[in-house]
Amino acid sequence: MALDEITRRAIEWDCTRLINQYTLLNDAADWEAVAALYAEDGQMARPSAPDKPVIGRDAILAAFLARPARAARHVVSNVVVDVISETEATAKSIILLYQGSANPDGGLPIRDPSGPLIGTYTDRLCKTAEGWRFAERIGGLDFAP
Repeated sequence: MALDEITRRAIEWDCTRLINQYTLLNDAADWEAVAALYAEDGQMARPSAPDKPVIGRDAILAAFLARPARAARHVVSNVVVDVISETEATAKSIILLYQGSANPDGGLPIRDPSGPLIGTYTDRLCKTAEGWRFAERIGGLDFAP
């Protein structure tokens, strides 16, 4: 059965919001909330390690908690969601990552002089009892660092 236009657009918006929420929570280092955006059996592969997926919400949380502290700002753009059904969608988006380190004077973090990393996320999204979640989020870099 084909989805009506209103339902399709609502799913596109819900999935786009999930992608944006992920970005904000990631920059806030709210790792428990980031991990909760994955399905229980979800998979994540960072843009810097696309061939090394982390599988399962608990393992994803552990991977984020193990990461050294850093200052980061992600900019997400060109989000395109393709709705497959009322419970499945795919998405692609472009990501820019600005990184930095703590300022010894206590002010704003100092931006990494090597410039931003530019990459792509390819997502499989699923609707769960908790709402839309990442079934799979695979990152990749588009330019060498």
